[in-house]
Amino acid sequence: MVVWSAGLLLYRLTPEPQVFIAHMGGPFWATKDVGAWSIPKGEFDPESEGALDAARREFREELGVEPPELAWAELGTFAYSSGKKVVVFVGDGAGFTASDFTFGTFEMAWPPRSGRTATFPEVDRAEWMGLDAAREALVKGQRPAIEALAVALEGLGGD
Repeated sequence: MVVWSAGLLLYRLTPEPQVFIAHMGGPFWATKDVGAWSIPKGEFDPESEGALDAARREFREELGVEPPELAWAELGTFAYSSGKKVVVFVGDGAGFTASDFTFGTFEMAWPPRSGRTATFPEVDRAEWMGLDAAREALVKGQRPAIEALAVALEGLGGD
């Protein structure tokens, strides 16, 4: 059974082409940077929810702010090596201010095998990043989305 996720990838063209991505929260990612960032996204059931609606919901849940009202365009569907598929929507977020977030949380047993549960943020920071930096920062399965965006931006004179 395929697991589906959907996310919103904001971009802006100045001062250079940049994308807005988030660093994953929790103890596993706390000391990692390379390969520890993600497009704000989350799982959905395509039988009961549209991908864009899911992407908007997940943006709101992960960052605690409303996604900007934009003309979102579907960039593509990208498959992880695990088989998971991520539908990515892009929008020109030049006017989006990256601040005042209230990150969503999750619970997990921590420390491992302790019998205790701790609460962690889904993401612990989010920021604008140049395309080259984002290529390195994002988890491997999401890097093709940056490549697809770079190709799309070439037509706009942005990369």
